Amino acid sequence: MSPTSVLALFGGPPVIEAPGPHFAWPPIEDRDVAAVTCQLLSAVSVPDCSGVVAELEDSLRSFLGVRHVVTTCTGTAALHSMYAAAGIGPGDEVIVPALTFHATATPLFHLGARPVLADVDARGQLDLDDAARRVTARTKAVVAVHLWGLPENMDALTSFSTRHGLTLLEDGSHAHGATWRGQPVGSFGRAAAFSMNGPKPLSAGEGGFVATDDTELYYRVLLHGQYNKRCRREIPANHALAPYAVTGMGLKLRIPPLAAALAQAQLPRLKGYLAGREVVADRMRRALRDVPGIEVPHLPPHARPAWYALPLRYRPDQLAGLSVERFLEAVHAEGAHETDLPGATRALGDHPLFHTPGALLPGYSDHQGPPDDSFATAQRVHGSTVKLPVWHRDQDLHLADAYTAAIIKVAEHHKDLVK
Repeated sequence: MSPTSVLALFGGPPVIEAPGPHFAWPPIEDRDVAAVTCQLLSAVSVPDCSGVVAELEDSLRSFLGVRHVVTTCTGTAALHSMYAAAGIGPGDEVIVPALTFHATATPLFHLGARPVLADVDARGQLDLDDAARRVTARTKAVVAVHLWGLPENMDALTSFSTRHGLTLLEDGSHAHGATWRGQPVGSFGRAAAFSMNGPKPLSAGEGGFVATDDTELYYRVLLHGQYNKRCRREIPANHALAPYAVTGMGLKLRIPPLAAALAQAQLPRLKGYLAGREVVADRMRRALRDVPGIEVPHLPPHARPAWYALPLRYRPDQLAGLSVERFLEAVHAEGAHETDLPGATRALGDHPLFHTPGALLPGYSDHQGPPDDSFATAQRVHGSTVKLPVWHRDQDLHLADAYTAAIIKVAEHHKDLVK
């Protein structure tokens, strides 16, 4: 350690002295409290598409420009319903990026299907060459995951799915309001699933939804997790599946009305949130663009992200081999505590469930997991990703500037950390 070091880790003054947390989501205003309180006094259970559930689904349909939306209790439930409604079942294979949150893939196990992991490219997006090598006669669908709120290349994915005769599905859980060539994420595939979990751009506290233009798929989403009153009212009596309306598939995956009330109150402000995040993300990217050891995401001009987070790529080779863990320790010492390494969103091949699912799922006792080196890029991207929160208000610009200053300071003094 140099005696002249100014790093807070070695006793110097930190960049940020204000105690955390420095980022909280969603922003709760009086109108959110009023909406949830009003719903609490009105109805705590909505068994059909009426009241606040109908209002929220109508708003989401308009927001995404799709014909149908069905809300669910979680994003995982939305993915489950989407896969089931798309007709994915025993023996089917679905190509999933090897870098994502596990719930993109795990519902497939509960349908008797098999998630087929495909590696990602250096940006963390699906490597279509690797995906093409994994297509078999049993492959039924491919999933576009808009990780960190950055839109996938939907031109390439649409072409890929058409070329291989696959159903294109989307996981937009990080990407509410993101667009590709002006078209909303979630409106490209046959269907899309979204999470409205606490920190997502649109938050219900907990919740999710499926969006689709396909009416037949919509009916099957209803039957997968809604049943009885809603199915009886929305599925035509002369439809072949109408006799199953009372029971559906036996699952209840409805969104709680209090969660729907929060999401409905938040949705009118989402575009404003995203516009604010875009300003802050651009400001942070400019500040970090030429910092050794840090690579900021570069996007095509026709991609507009939701900036669920700002994912940075850490380059230890530019900082004398300094490990990302030691780098992050120093950044935290500077007071930038919200700087983080991805935890649950990671290379799926690292999870035992994707190697030996038979320990939990008896139907997969013969499942052969991928070799450890199958997804080298996914592991490398995950292991080198440092993510920052993206604020949305002008009054938070000082925090955004302080966080980039903390990273710059540590990068400038990396030799002290190596010593």
